Amino acid sequence: MKEFDYIIVGAGSAGCVLANRLSANPENRILLLEAGGSDKNIFVQMPTALAYPMASDRFNWGYHSEPEPELDGRRISCPRGKGLGGTSSINGMVYVRGNPQDFEEWEASGAEGWGYKDCLPYFKKAETWVKDGDDFRGGDGPLGVCAGNDMKLNPLYRAFIDAGVDAGYPETKDYNGEHQEGFGPMHMTVRDGVRESTSRAYLHPVLNRPNLTLITKALAKTIEFDGLRAIGVNVEIGGKPQTFCAAQEVLIAAGAIASPALLQRSGIGAQEDLADAGIEQRLELPGVGKNLQDHLEVYFQFWCKQPVSLNSKLGLISKGIIGAKWLLTKKGLGATNHFESCAFIRSSSGLKAPDIQYHFLPAAMRYDGTPSISGHGFQVHVGPNKPKSRGRVKITSADATAAPSILFNYYQEQEDREAWRQCIRLTREIINQPSMDSYRGEEVQPGIDVTSDADIDKWVKDNVESAYHPAGTCKMGKQSDLMSVVDTECRVHGIENLRVIDASVFPTLPNGNINAPVIMVAEKMADVILGKPALPAANIELELPEQWETKQRTGVPLRVS
Repeated sequence: MKEFDYIIVGAGSAGCVLANRLSANPENRILLLEAGGSDKNIFVQMPTALAYPMASDRFNWGYHSEPEPELDGRRISCPRGKGLGGTSSINGMVYVRGNPQDFEEWEASGAEGWGYKDCLPYFKKAETWVKDGDDFRGGDGPLGVCAGNDMKLNPLYRAFIDAGVDAGYPETKDYNGEHQEGFGPMHMTVRDGVRESTSRAYLHPVLNRPNLTLITKALAKTIEFDGLRAIGVNVEIGGKPQTFCAAQEVLIAAGAIASPALLQRSGIGAQEDLADAGIEQRLELPGVGKNLQDHLEVYFQFWCKQPVSLNSKLGLISKGIIGAKWLLTKKGLGATNHFESCAFIRSSSGLKAPDIQYHFLPAAMRYDGTPSISGHGFQVHVGPNKPKSRGRVKITSADATAAPSILFNYYQEQEDREAWRQCIRLTREIINQPSMDSYRGEEVQPGIDVTSDADIDKWVKDNVESAYHPAGTCKMGKQSDLMSVVDTECRVHGIENLRVIDASVFPTLPNGNINAPVIMVAEKMADVILGKPALPAANIELELPEQWETKQRTGVPLRVS
């Protein structure tokens, strides 16, 4: 049984960060365990090819939810990354930190020390923003972040932003900077035309360190304990069991689905959940696997009156030309995820921060990259970002190869249904502004006949999909909160030498994609584990939208459909 100081379970968005930072001290012996394999694949590296690794069981665990009661029994796909880089190797590469109020919400819920001013220095530490650092952006971190092709390759990107301004919303130059609210260019984890996964940014540059050991295709089965102290990890490698010992700590970074499942297989969780799976309980911790949250989205599609959309680029010949140019130059349409403009808006007055997010795509297509119409079109991916509904993750057996049971309980709360109705109506209003007149054709979906509450509810239930942002299943908070699993230093309540560091510790979902906050959490916890003082809190003022208590937007919309 080989001994290391720290064992990291999962080489994903958090695990690669931890491996890099902890191994920077040559006295630390680090073992990084990953159940998947290598990320060396052209379709992983090429941004435009994002649909391919997502569809591959080599890179995707391919989870599905149980039949969702409020979605008329639909089972919703829940992709999670498998292999180096984890989900950062298969995601849409959208870089969104969230709104400052998201982290104020974390702190108010019991996560002391996780307010925005405490988190901002770690967002900056992680990042090299292509337009250089400032009070809000990082200039010399491992993770390269860019703005794609700066919207230069398609006029629809700018038209969408202008439509938002027409409708009375602000324009924001940097939604990851001082002002998130508004319409503006979207940022992505792409560096020099290549996907910037955490494995590329953090892990591959340090794999030659003699104190860092990486083992791939190593499936973590259970945590090894001495009483209530974690002392190692039991894994399966090539069908054979093996145990690795941790002299200091075991760090679980397997994600919002696999991390609670590993705790449950190890006897940590609610008695009822463990008994159903035939697991002997080691510690009653009822919050393990609970508090599951996710973002939902729909594709709002329109015909395009001008032949400027990407629908003409979806054939095999066009894809081949795009791919060849990318191989030779790492530029052009191959170097972007195509979500180059976006928006964050508030659905009503009285909200301190946006709660609806838009990804604009100058094509009408499916997530697998195939066209959804025969002609030119465009779409916005949109959904409310602060759901009230909560679900759970629960193992069904002691078998680590068996997928856990996942139930999101989407659309369960009345507030979520009302949020979706508002979302659909606001989106239709935005796209019907004058700046889109020369491009906007007929509405493909939902369709102009979908107007009543009942019509919208039915259409959303039939068409909504996950935005692939599961979180919250090992909630951070005070031990007095029975649903919390870890404390503010990500230590599992009641267990020594065991931490969870990934999206599962989020108390609530941020307003945006979750990869950037996961990286921030790992950066912050790396300093804690290394015994370093926390970076000084940011010396900034938190600003609220002007007249937020009485106004939903800054101006008066020019047109209401």
